[in-house]
Amino acid sequence: MSARELRRGIVTLTPAPAIDLTYRVGALELGAVNRAVEVTTELSGKGVNVARAVALSSVPVSAVLALSAQGEALAREGGLVHLLAGVPDTGRTRVNTTLLDASGTTTKVNESPVAVDPALWSRIAERTERELDRLDAEWLVVSGSIPALAGSGEPVPFLDVVRRAADRGVRVAVDTAGASLRWVVDDLAPVALLKPNTHELAELTGRELRTLGDVVDAAYRLHDAGCDIVYVSMGSDGALAVSAGGVLRAHAAATVVNTAGAGDASLAGFLVGALGEGAAASAAGVGLGAGLLGAASPPRPSATPDVAAGLLLAASWGAHAVMQPTTLLTSVAAAPTATLDPDPDPTTPLREPATP
Repeated sequence: MSARELRRGIVTLTPAPAIDLTYRVGALELGAVNRAVEVTTELSGKGVNVARAVALSSVPVSAVLALSAQGEALAREGGLVHLLAGVPDTGRTRVNTTLLDASGTTTKVNESPVAVDPALWSRIAERTERELDRLDAEWLVVSGSIPALAGSGEPVPFLDVVRRAADRGVRVAVDTAGASLRWVVDDLAPVALLKPNTHELAELTGRELRTLGDVVDAAYRLHDAGCDIVYVSMGSDGALAVSAGGVLRAHAAATVVNTAGAGDASLAGFLVGALGEGAAASAAGVGLGAGLLGAASPPRPSATPDVAAGLLLAASWGAHAVMQPTTLLTSVAAAPTATLDPDPDPTTPLREPATP
């Protein structure tokens, strides 16, 4: 039996889960009373979103998070309980609010992460390692904002979880931003995949990103510093990956309704496609074919991720996600077909340029 057949599960860790409250309005008027035409409430957080999308394939998946009573009630209401490896939390879950207007504009107001008690974080870290063992996981996804450790003012030691997972041969994907992303980049040896968007990549590298070539150059800085795969989500400009195999870009057409959760759906698609999930890709309408430097690399699983297949599915699922009114995907059966460009023109201007 091959290493890929032995190791195919995905575990996500959401250090700062959230409740997503989404209002759809006709025309958003600032400073006035706006009436919502539709309201949805979902248990969310980036790792939860990734796990929910992965679950639409045949890949075994589990989402680790602190689960409050309110979060558990929403998970049961949304049929998510079977996906969750929840650690009981007597505190409150932050609320992230999204306003969607008729023009397709998404306005978000996100609460800052709630500080995590040290004992609770210890249980979360332990549960993550148990889930990696239970699923014999190929990937651990650490995703979203990083909360403070209560009483210390320091962030929860999520990098310890990253290093321990990499030491046991699990590939680690990280999707975070700001200071948390900079901490990860300080030592990329345990990180197999980094997923910034163009704005995060511009801020991280201090470069203006106005063309595909700018994105490629910035992504190569992270790849050359020790990250196996740098996957950049570029909004309407598609998705781009830099790896040992070179540069690839994929794109799928979409009519934007809500951008919340699209990056999480695309990351889920990348991981599912990279694991060789042909059945999931076919359901989505995608044909599968086509310290920094000098740090010692931890052991890796022997199967090599299929970056091209992952990028195709990422672009397809990401485009599908922006066409949905809610954060969580419920199906990918109608996801648009993505096209792959194995040699993107570096002079192509970005529709959505980014500056530091």
